[in-house]
Amino acid sequence: MTTTLGSDWHAWQESWDRQQEWYMPDREERFRVMLDMVEALVGPEPRVLDLACGTGSITARLFERFPKAVSTGVDLDPALLAIAEGTFAGDDRVTFVTADLKDPDWPSRLPYDSYDAVLTATALHWLHSEPLTVLYGQVAGLVRDGGVFMNADHMIDETTPRINAADRARRHALMDGAKAAGVLDWAEWWQLAAQDPVLAEPTARRFEIYGEHADGDTPSAEWHARALRGAGFAEARGVWRSPSDALVLALK
Repeated sequence: MTTTLGSDWHAWQESWDRQQEWYMPDREERFRVMLDMVEALVGPEPRVLDLACGTGSITARLFERFPKAVSTGVDLDPALLAIAEGTFAGDDRVTFVTADLKDPDWPSRLPYDSYDAVLTATALHWLHSEPLTVLYGQVAGLVRDGGVFMNADHMIDETTPRINAADRARRHALMDGAKAAGVLDWAEWWQLAAQDPVLAEPTARRFEIYGEHADGDTPSAEWHARALRGAGFAEARGVWRSPSDALVLALK
């Protein structure tokens, strides 16, 4: 695999999206519902915290739908942040912050004390339940009264093992077909980044931080809703779900 994309940040974004969609073919649907609920609850000009932002996937869709929105993207991954910063260079609506969400002081790095919405997708499953509960308490302190937090992620209902197994088998059959057609998986995408002259160094630093892949928890949507209410949100429940993933919304 020798393809290089260099500083073609749009191409890197497209490549990242295709790789993620291989795992989550309904990825755009969860983003749509997320932004529907942002508009319904806090309006079309929100101040947003894109939590564990990666390449800025949420921020990109936020600006496409709500041009007057502002966003703060926070992440620790130097490679994904390099793509995000390159993509949004010169856009004064967005600020990117390097921070470790397991650091108790990470909120002090943010440019604002409060946000209308804190949004995250396919990121917090690398945290185990205890540090995730701590993080939810910190997030509750950043969301203004009447504001929202949403987390779209892998949320497995372990009480339905046969349903889960049938869904997993179906998904993997579809993934195998797409893989045969040339779709990059997670490992191959990172190999591409590691070979690229622009991303090789931040990719090496990324693997020093995280290793091959983080090993967190994937509790149910109901667990997330309970944890968010315990953290100080007035209401919390799922607003979208697939057989294996869900979008949980918490209202302050």
